[in-house]
Amino acid sequence: MNQASQNKYNPIGIFLSITFALSAIFYALIIYSGKVGGGAGYYAMGLMWCPGIAALITMKMLKRKVADLGWAWGKTRYQLKSYLIPFLYALIAYLIVWSFGFGAFYNEATVTWIKSSFGLGDHGDGIAMLLYVLLVGTFGVISSMSSALGEEIGWRGILVPELYKSQGFTKTSLITGVIWGVWHLPVLLFADYNSGTPAWYGMLCFMLLVVSISFVYTWFRMKSGSLWTAVILHGSHNLFVQSIFTPLTKDTGNTAYYIDEFGIVLPIVAVGFALYFWNKRKALDPVLQEA
Repeated sequence: MNQASQNKYNPIGIFLSITFALSAIFYALIIYSGKVGGGAGYYAMGLMWCPGIAALITMKMLKRKVADLGWAWGKTRYQLKSYLIPFLYALIAYLIVWSFGFGAFYNEATVTWIKSSFGLGDHGDGIAMLLYVLLVGTFGVISSMSSALGEEIGWRGILVPELYKSQGFTKTSLITGVIWGVWHLPVLLFADYNSGTPAWYGMLCFMLLVVSISFVYTWFRMKSGSLWTAVILHGSHNLFVQSIFTPLTKDTGNTAYYIDEFGIVLPIVAVGFALYFWNKRKALDPVLQEA
């Protein structure tokens, strides 16, 4: 394929077509099983790697270098911030939840499980939670990143840089966020990818969250030049929201409507972060930045 023929092809169209074609296999498996954890969790892992595999196939088809996906580490300060930002917005959201009584801190059942799993016996609940957060918050992010990597090779490896060339920061963040959110909808609407709220409510909250944090992911990807910022952001988000803050929150009746990715509080906090990074858009490449 020569340069002229390469120009006839739309990298974004090719990437998205392959992504959704591959994803359809795992949508079907997850929906048939009725749960995201079906197939011992490998259905979900397979789904999360569809964008990454699609990106690699697209690069191969267009005879582009895989190195162009952004594998360089970049400046460590961006990676560190990528780890801490999801912790920060999750902490703010759950402090709001606990303070207003939308949910309670802490869930005794979760702490009992932690103490049993960690062999802590009669040790205090505070010690158990502290040890859990320290271990999961450090070593857990590694396994969380392994699944997040599959998505991010696609979303922030190829999709964001390609869109940014013509659309700039704001439109790239919005378009990527909508695509990213829609990609999740089959398992949200037809399986159990929800925290117990009605599907329409969970969908609206989830879409608002994903579009909002897309601004954060896009800013770090374009500012650092590194795919790894997005991988760490994604892995850290899943870790702190799904494995720490949500399990440690006790249901007080309607808690599902306020917590996790399908409740309203976290998306509202995420909008604030989106506005913050939107205001920092001028720090990005002025050549590609929209007026």
